[in-house]
Amino acid sequence: MLTIQDYLRYTKPMQLAEIGTNGQEKIRNAKVLVIGAGGLSCPILQYLTASGVGTIGVVDYDHIELSNLHRQILYTENDLEQPKVTTAIDKLQKLNPHLKHLAFEQKITAENCEGILKSFDIIVDGCDNFTTRYLVNDTCVKLHKPLVYGSILKFEGQISVFNYKGSKNLRDLFPEAPNPEDVPNCSLNGVLGTLPGIIGTMMAHETLKIITGLPCLTNEFIVFNTLEWSFIKLKF
Repeated sequence: MLTIQDYLRYTKPMQLAEIGTNGQEKIRNAKVLVIGAGGLSCPILQYLTASGVGTIGVVDYDHIELSNLHRQILYTENDLEQPKVTTAIDKLQKLNPHLKHLAFEQKITAENCEGILKSFDIIVDGCDNFTTRYLVNDTCVKLHKPLVYGSILKFEGQISVFNYKGSKNLRDLFPEAPNPEDVPNCSLNGVLGTLPGIIGTMMAHETLKIITGLPCLTNEFIVFNTLEWSFIKLKF
């Protein structure tokens, strides 16, 4: 049940006919796991926290570096060399202390993936490598979990929702991960700090739509070129 503080904090979304009190209660009761605590995940985590998602898990095993700061906006120079997961959760709890934030300071592997994912309603993939992407996708299929997918490269972003109410999954669109030698190295490719902010916010938006039962990207894949502002929606 929502409290008086909830009504005061979330008055704007509850003014939407499509959300209302029932929608905000769904957000409050939702359990979302975010894979990664980097460029995409920072805005995802901030908006899910600000929106009142009741339980938010974060999985990451990396530490904060100076080169992260232009796009990973949860962190500051005072946080350098600190674990991303615990640092992110500390910041998020200050943003909204009425939620439950769960830290998984570890690498996603075939051995632990199912155990981590099984307690959550929705999985949001903000990782930066294909091995993890396909492992998370396959585990979501096995556990019947919807997966919000996003990726970025240079000026382009991609976003989709997989495995939602019987919809297709990542392998239906891309059956196999590309060969490692054919994949651009994330650490060697440039990106404007605003791009993960744009795509990450879109991913958070889709997550909230799933929670509240609004239409989302079912069997649709968006390719968003922010250099030319071209927007392509592919159906598959």
